[in-house]
Amino acid sequence: MKVQIFLPVVLLFTAVLFHGCSVQGGQGLNFFSIDDDIAMGKEFSNQIESDPAHYPLLKEKGNEEVYRYIRGLTQELLNTGKVAYSDKFEWKVKIIEDDTTLNAFAVPGGYLYVYTGLIKYLDSEDQLQGVMGHEIAHAALRHSTKQMSKIYGLDAIRQMATGNAQAGVLGQYALGLVSLKFSRKHEAQADEYSVIYLCETGKYAAGAAGFFRKIKAASSGSGQSQPQFLSTHPDPGNRIEAIEKKAKELGCQGQEHNKAKYERIKKLLK
Repeated sequence: MKVQIFLPVVLLFTAVLFHGCSVQGGQGLNFFSIDDDIAMGKEFSNQIESDPAHYPLLKEKGNEEVYRYIRGLTQELLNTGKVAYSDKFEWKVKIIEDDTTLNAFAVPGGYLYVYTGLIKYLDSEDQLQGVMGHEIAHAALRHSTKQMSKIYGLDAIRQMATGNAQAGVLGQYALGLVSLKFSRKHEAQADEYSVIYLCETGKYAAGAAGFFRKIKAASSGSGQSQPQFLSTHPDPGNRIEAIEKKAKELGCQGQEHNKAKYERIKKLLK
């Protein structure tokens, strides 16, 4: 009886290991392969584009300069040489036309989404690029699929081992990305890598701290509900101090904020 139970389990784990299960940098087990990340991100992207009621994407026509600007900020970070899978993931950027939502998010495979509400809320280029760097880090460090591996556990192993991932299972997992919350550890790491990325540019490397400081000042004693960003990105605590400390540790010299350029882009968003 023991042999009958043990052998299938061994074969199951062996199949998953060959499929691409890995532990990267001591950051946890991942039952999904790089190709799975890309496929899942593409599936999620397709779902977003087919659901304009919940995700009203800003039209490219008439907003070429805004898209060019946002994608340029993304490419600048990818060109630092510090972003994992910069030449493997898709790194496609879309803007969601919703002025009431202060949010940005990334899904596996490098699909990035930024809300107009966030763009209009922030004051400078380094603040937005700091938030984008945070989201890029989530994708590059594969936090989503690591978190999903933890949540789905053995079920993910079974699906991968039997090959059902190619029969729509990844699409089912992609649906779960909407409500997925990162761990406090992953949040702290994404903040850290945001600084690492920006430190390679001429921008103020602690730009993300400006975002959190602005939110903190606006919500302090006001009774306002927390922004959507914080509902899916748990606060690891003291993140403003941690971000600024990391910039000092790395000896980042950049001081550019590009406020004038940023204000011009904001005005283009009607």
